[in-house]
Amino acid sequence: MIKTDWKADNIPDQSGRNVIITGSSGGIGYEAAKVFADKNAKVIIAVRNLAKGEKAKKNIKDNKDNADVEVMLLDLADLRSVKKFADEYKKKFRKLDLLINNAGVMIPPYLKTKDGFELQFGTNHLGHFALTALMIDLIINTENSRIVNVSSNAHKYGRLNFEDLNWKNRKYKAWRAYGDSKISNLYFTYELQRRLDSVKSHIKVTAAHPGWTATELQRHNGFLNYLNKFFAMEQSQGALPVLRAAVDENAHGGDYFGPDGWQEWKGYPVKVNSNKLSLDSVIAGKLWNVSEELTNIKFMIG
Repeated sequence: MIKTDWKADNIPDQSGRNVIITGSSGGIGYEAAKVFADKNAKVIIAVRNLAKGEKAKKNIKDNKDNADVEVMLLDLADLRSVKKFADEYKKKFRKLDLLINNAGVMIPPYLKTKDGFELQFGTNHLGHFALTALMIDLIINTENSRIVNVSSNAHKYGRLNFEDLNWKNRKYKAWRAYGDSKISNLYFTYELQRRLDSVKSHIKVTAAHPGWTATELQRHNGFLNYLNKFFAMEQSQGALPVLRAAVDENAHGGDYFGPDGWQEWKGYPVKVNSNKLSLDSVIAGKLWNVSEELTNIKFMIG
């Protein structure tokens, strides 16, 4: 059997499509934004730092002068900002073809979001849960629309403690909290797809992880930064699983993409499997209900 390496060249023209990518001023989000702009999509760089967003936009337009790129303010660690972003987007646009929930924080010291949630769980999961809920009406009313949630191999460290999701009563372990947020991304992916399927929606919800990719996410860990020199992929390569999850016509709802190499650290994007715990529909349903309660935002599906 001949092995085929999936690359950005596999992506067809994206003219007429609106794409939101959170956290796309740098890292794999920026690389994905650059590819979609090059493929003629309307790209929304949704970021909390507007200056970095404008710099990313300039870099994209320096490469493609007629690139259709817009920067919008979105702080996923502040639910008021999430709601404001959704309102402003809906004032400008009547559809949303693709939402890529990419932004994230990784192993910071213990911090809280504006709403009092542990920073990684609050940003990586709850912020994107709220954003998707607020945008779902547009996504439902857009043909061939898709949602992509960016997880991580670190989901294998995740084991949610529903009695203490925000680490108020336990000694804080940044890696465990990061794993919790990343397995939450997968619970959300699978549960959202189940609920959409139950109302016979056309929407596909997929997930991806970038393997070991050198990004700013590792800035809180000097050892990881050092190892990046030897093991990490370039960001353009690390973005490929996200891109494939976003556009592969053969993908099914609930598919998860990652690199094809050893331990899924490096390589070209293929369909991969998340761990057994992430497939637990009872936990996923419980997390869904808790997420609606914590954000005070309900999904309107069907």
